Amino acid sequence: MERMEGRLFEVKVGKGRAWKWLYEGSMLLGLLLIWVYRASHVPEAGEKGRWAWTAVFAAELWFGFYWFLTLSVRWNPIYRYTYKDRLSHSFEDELPAIDVFICTTDPTIEPPIVVINTFLSVLAYDYPPEKLNVYLSDDGGSILTFYAMIEASLFAKSWIPFCKKFNVMYMAPSLFFSKSSIPIQEPSFSKWAAMEKLYEEMKSRIEASMKLGDISNEIKAGHEGFTNWSSKTSSNDHHAIIKILIDGRDQNARDFEGFAMPTIVYMAREKHPKYQLNFKAGALNALLRISEQISNGSIILTIDCDMCANNVESIRDALCFFMDEERGHEYAFVQFPQSFENLTKQDLYASSFKMIHKVYFPGLDGLGGPMYTGSCCFHRRDCLNGRKYSELNKIELKRENPKIQETNMITLEERIKNLASCSYEENTQWGKEMGLKYGCPVEDVMTGFSIKCRGWKSAYFSPKREPFLGLAPTTLSQALIQHKRWSEGYFQILLSKFCPFLYGFGKTKLGLQVGYSICCFWAINSIPTLIYIFIPSICLINGIFLFPSVSSLWFMPFAFVMTFSTVFSIWESLLHGLTLKCWWNDTRMWLYKRTTSDLFALVDTILRLLGIIDSTFVITPKVADEEASKRYEKEIMEFGSTSPMFTILCTIAMLNLLCLVGGIIRVIINEGVGYLDQMFLQFLLCGFLIIINFPIFQASFFRNDKGCIPMSTTLSSMAIVIVAYFIPIS
Repeated sequence: MERMEGRLFEVKVGKGRAWKWLYEGSMLLGLLLIWVYRASHVPEAGEKGRWAWTAVFAAELWFGFYWFLTLSVRWNPIYRYTYKDRLSHSFEDELPAIDVFICTTDPTIEPPIVVINTFLSVLAYDYPPEKLNVYLSDDGGSILTFYAMIEASLFAKSWIPFCKKFNVMYMAPSLFFSKSSIPIQEPSFSKWAAMEKLYEEMKSRIEASMKLGDISNEIKAGHEGFTNWSSKTSSNDHHAIIKILIDGRDQNARDFEGFAMPTIVYMAREKHPKYQLNFKAGALNALLRISEQISNGSIILTIDCDMCANNVESIRDALCFFMDEERGHEYAFVQFPQSFENLTKQDLYASSFKMIHKVYFPGLDGLGGPMYTGSCCFHRRDCLNGRKYSELNKIELKRENPKIQETNMITLEERIKNLASCSYEENTQWGKEMGLKYGCPVEDVMTGFSIKCRGWKSAYFSPKREPFLGLAPTTLSQALIQHKRWSEGYFQILLSKFCPFLYGFGKTKLGLQVGYSICCFWAINSIPTLIYIFIPSICLINGIFLFPSVSSLWFMPFAFVMTFSTVFSIWESLLHGLTLKCWWNDTRMWLYKRTTSDLFALVDTILRLLGIIDSTFVITPKVADEEASKRYEKEIMEFGSTSPMFTILCTIAMLNLLCLVGGIIRVIINEGVGYLDQMFLQFLLCGFLIIINFPIFQASFFRNDKGCIPMSTTLSSMAIVIVAYFIPIS
């Protein structure tokens, strides 16, 4: 689209379509030739290897189908650019109120010091403070988190003016003091040093309370909010707690420079063991109701408790889409990328998701808009509340502040506690037609798609400076468990009434339905991947040919597809800023997730449908012990515990090692070089799996630190391989 005067954003279509069509056409031809070979060379009934041939053929058909699905996000990628200077020039006096929702659950898994850094970072946005309102939902109802919020609210009175005065770019104190260079000249040096001292003192007090596990009576006496906790209060059983720590409309709510402060609210919704509370979606819906009575912001930012704001202009970037006079009324939400500040140099666990941010999301944007990923996303309040899109009914961003009769904040807090009670949503449309959807681990994606089906669009915006910085998993177990939750949630969507092809039929474009479905098939992908990993290797050691020999013309399509897809993947990764080692780590984690996380997601979802197990919501820990952190920094893969996932990974590595050695022995002793010609692709596949699994062998046989693979896991895997070796192949 050409740049137009007065517009607040611009859209540009991705380049290189001719090359993409050449790649896609060539790959499709190669896949068709492979399928023709499989169909025309099926072993006769009763012939050795017929079942293996059939299984591999089925896997290749699935890979081709899934590859075709992924093309949908490569057809029309778009990239967006904002004009914040025009926004300020035309709408500075009309900027809407912004409500920021931060959710936390467990102070052990999500330490309060991490939570308050996120909290402090959003307070430092370049936005009128009287229009900025920050809410923290503490689903654990922890007195420790509440105390940390009080400390952070006090510290904010120094931090906010400090950020504005020195144009602080790292808005979270922990990031700022670890990454910024303190100026040598006075008086800046003394002010920076004093601020760092204030932060360290606050951090020490919070961490001391965490070690103690409680708050001293002296501290409790300093704030009436502590009376909401008693000896009977627990994380799973507590009444609703709502505390307005700072009321931005109060003339006395000022920072230490005399400027207005944003509104700050703490909420712990009521919890009771007999009620289903719907995890994070339930917490966000409670915040929707509570915030409507306090600030009623037109735009809502949802953000994870470990995802610090890192770009002071992000709010204004989002408003460029919502307030554009020509097309702004079409957008329900603006999704920003999630970046991570603790990644290793070569991204050991492939947590940067760069290819998703650079390829998948821009591709979805070209199809009608990206999915809502649960964090780093700005929403219209009306859209979350179930409003349908209509050209004739453009929703204004100006909203009246709630008409609060109470002058006493304590009275207001007591009046709205009912909105956060366990029973409030009974016999209502909350979780159905209003708020975030319930019943799925990825309720955010399901909610975003339902908004699209009501006629709205979304936008994906990735500015040059990372808008948010979070904490990526620092152990293999954390990374696999996190992906398992996502994969399970997507698969549940596929099997539910919200399946993109069913729920979106007639409501959204087919391309968008296909784009959304890519993630929904993650769990199913585990089966063909395991087939391709195990069967060719087992057949190698048993002398069963599954691929054409090198001397055959049919070898060409297999070699072409394998080589061209690998080269294209490397080229695309390098193009988007990854190194070759990053690509290799990404490939390894792709394999690990396919064979463990996706497999367990598939099995658990089926068991849940059968009523054998119940739904759970697993929180990824935000901290690791000191030794594990050091190994992570050195890019040493962390195992350290007994896990069925690690047993599967070890079994894959050991089996392929055995099969490769057995295949080489057959070449040397029995079959000769001709066997190598016929089995070349199976040797190649087996060798690739051994090389990529080098960290498994290293952790099983050459490491003795606490992060190595337990001996019991290694022995179990070897036992499974030995049993598999002696199973007769017909």
